[in-house]
Amino acid sequence: MPKLKSGSNEPAEIDLTPMIDMTFQLIAFFMVLLNFTKAEVDDRVKLPTSELAKPPEQPPEHPLTLQVIADGRVLFLGDPVQIENIGGYLDREKARLAAEGANPSDTLVIIRAHAKCPTGRVQDLIKACQQARFEKFALRASEKK
Repeated sequence: MPKLKSGSNEPAEIDLTPMIDMTFQLIAFFMVLLNFTKAEVDDRVKLPTSELAKPPEQPPEHPLTLQVIADGRVLFLGDPVQIENIGGYLDREKARLAAEGANPSDTLVIIRAHAKCPTGRVQDLIKACQQARFEKFALRASEKK
């Protein structure tokens, strides 16, 4: 029970405004955090299934996720780009990595390719990444149950 004001029989009021403000700030923070996590997943990419697919044991330090849609184009910030024109985008990623103190050779390139994407297009993407000095690759698939 709240303490009574000195010399009065009325109970003291508790100001809940700071607690409500903090609650809304936490809600906004987690909403933004969840949106960044979903940025690496696009509904236009339906992964192939595999019995050998397993989730990674731990997340990579400097991942670069590339998503290939069914027609063989790569998604950058939601916009489809031809693999032949990907060099400029990879250069931007290298600049971002350099700002974080990482090298392209330290970066794990995660390729999420649509199940109906031609295999040759994924190979072309890997070749373009290798020309930009990226060396580590991981292909994603859905786990077959």
